[in-house]
Amino acid sequence: MTDAIGYERIGDIAILKAQNPPVNALGYDVRVGLMDGIARAETDGAKAVLIYGEGNTYFAGADIREFGQKPKAPGLPEVCDRIEASPLLVVSAMHGTALGGGLEVALSTHYRIAVPSARVGLPEVLLGILPGAGGTQRLPRVAGTEAALDLIITGRHIKADEALKLGVIDRIEDGAPRDIGLAYTRELLDQGAPRRPVSEMDAPAPVDFDAVYDSVLKKGRGQISPATAVRAVQAAAELPFAEGMKRERELFMDLMNTDQREGLIHAFFSERAVGKLPELKGVEPRPLSAIGVIGGGTMGAGIATAALLSGLTVTMLEMTPEAAEAAKGRIAGNLQGALKRGKISPEKFEALTEKALTLATDYGALKDADLVIEAVFEEMEVKKKVFTQLDAVAKPGAVLATNTSYLDVNQIAAVTSRPADVIGLHFFSPAHVMKLLEVVVADRTAPDVVATGFALGKRLGKISVRAGVCDGFIGNRILSTYRTCADHMILDGASPYQIDKALEDFGFAMGPFAVADLAGLDIGWAVRKRKRAEGLDPRARDSSYADTLCEGGHFGQKTGKGYYDYAAGPRSRVPNPDVLPLIEAERAAQGLAPRAFTDEEIVRRYMAAMVNESAKVVGEGIARRPLDVDMTLLFGYGFPRYRGGPLKWADLQGLPGLLEDIKSYAKEDPYFWEPAPLLEQLVAEGRNFDDLNKEAAA
Repeated sequence: MTDAIGYERIGDIAILKAQNPPVNALGYDVRVGLMDGIARAETDGAKAVLIYGEGNTYFAGADIREFGQKPKAPGLPEVCDRIEASPLLVVSAMHGTALGGGLEVALSTHYRIAVPSARVGLPEVLLGILPGAGGTQRLPRVAGTEAALDLIITGRHIKADEALKLGVIDRIEDGAPRDIGLAYTRELLDQGAPRRPVSEMDAPAPVDFDAVYDSVLKKGRGQISPATAVRAVQAAAELPFAEGMKRERELFMDLMNTDQREGLIHAFFSERAVGKLPELKGVEPRPLSAIGVIGGGTMGAGIATAALLSGLTVTMLEMTPEAAEAAKGRIAGNLQGALKRGKISPEKFEALTEKALTLATDYGALKDADLVIEAVFEEMEVKKKVFTQLDAVAKPGAVLATNTSYLDVNQIAAVTSRPADVIGLHFFSPAHVMKLLEVVVADRTAPDVVATGFALGKRLGKISVRAGVCDGFIGNRILSTYRTCADHMILDGASPYQIDKALEDFGFAMGPFAVADLAGLDIGWAVRKRKRAEGLDPRARDSSYADTLCEGGHFGQKTGKGYYDYAAGPRSRVPNPDVLPLIEAERAAQGLAPRAFTDEEIVRRYMAAMVNESAKVVGEGIARRPLDVDMTLLFGYGFPRYRGGPLKWADLQGLPGLLEDIKSYAKEDPYFWEPAPLLEQLVAEGRNFDDLNKEAAA
């Protein structure tokens, strides 16, 4: 046996203890240990086997270190079949999480007991695959087809009480896993309980699998693993167990060879790597317990809500008592959502709104805050005024943060006497919901202030990405470019509605014009006016049709009309009949003859613009690694996760072909399509963006 599985005998019960910290992942040594342990128990005179995990969890899932490598025998399907086929009574005692392969191992045992806090699930579809060790065949037999489909196609985790109701586990009992497992196994032996191989249970009831498949595929916006998992569950209902297992393995291997699986694995690892910065190794963040928020609009209220839910106390500063009360109302409304979802209790709601939150109208109230975030109007002079006043009252060592989306953090820091304490913390709205946080590091930001920004992001449950200072940082700078690409296609003949549909079919949650309506067209209008005031490059292709919409008071969803008409509600998205005539008038004024675009060309141009600007952002050091760009677009801009991010998508497409397309577009529009030097360099060297990620990790 391997050291990863311990073996002991208590009377006629053999105990197999997983001891592969930190999460008892089902790596090669664990799989060998389970096979050897079952064989030893069978020759050792035991009547039953108890399997449990040492430490914080039962088997939490596959060993991520083996992802992408050729699997070594025995594989997990073989291990599960061997456990189930044992003539001995085999019991699992579960605590922590039994996910993916962990739940598949548990389902291959004959009985399952769990502590009340245990959680189980089959999240493989979130990695672009499906359960491949019998999960799609065994779970429907114990939980029923509909419940199994729900768990498998969503990848959600369920608590022990729900698992008990579904028949996934047989008993819940508090106590140490070893103790409750031994007692339960002893009870089963004394009762003469029979072995219960799941494979010998009746096949689950069929449903309309074609309808479920179509529905899941549509809901997945192009992601294929959930829909493919439906076909695997269908095999459980329609085929004998052995043939169903064979079909599951075929479908599993089909998914293993897809770009989507590779994109989701990239997203999985990048999400864990994005906050690990070599520059912060050994750097301690500053203490954080009390924060201030300046500005109680939608953004400021969202930031305050997130902070309160994370256990921080918050002082909300507004300019008048009425504005402060309005801000409190927004925060309370946000917390009501958490209350309705069961995230907090009524008592917790009361404590957060009446004790942890303080309203203020005087900057002096912020004198004891460890960190202050301003979330006021996006205008440089307004920001500078706020930071001048804040500098006068904040205590020494307090972190002063701006939530600006575009503005130069260096200029903001320069109005203070402590630029080393100033940082950008760019939240995304609604800030208590959106996962992305851009930590914008100015020229003189101190390392421990950067560490504090990342510590705050972690505490708030955010995906924090380090960004340098430029107009728009990482995300909004890239957004400005690919949105400009869409605007150019409009001038040349495409419609906003064709572009939105093509990109939603590609996998985006919303197309760029629907997103603009959601965010508010006045935001883009303000940016255009600012850039025109600063002086546009004479080669730029400017247009004013969107300005005309704004001049008419049409700012999108919040006013009921933008590119779309929302008279029937925010989800109606009926094309606004005023838009196309405005576009046609713009083309005529500029002497442009419209041409037809295919959906494929729309996607290719849009993505090429995104990749090219992303490469410039990495090449200039605004983003340190390609994965920083990918995580920014995934968590802040609706990029389809199963494609991994724009630079992972570019790698999968092939950089040489993409660069050739960009060069061909540059012949039409050299100002906009200037190829990124980094992209040209990678192609010349025969490397790709993932090579840069690996070099950064090394």
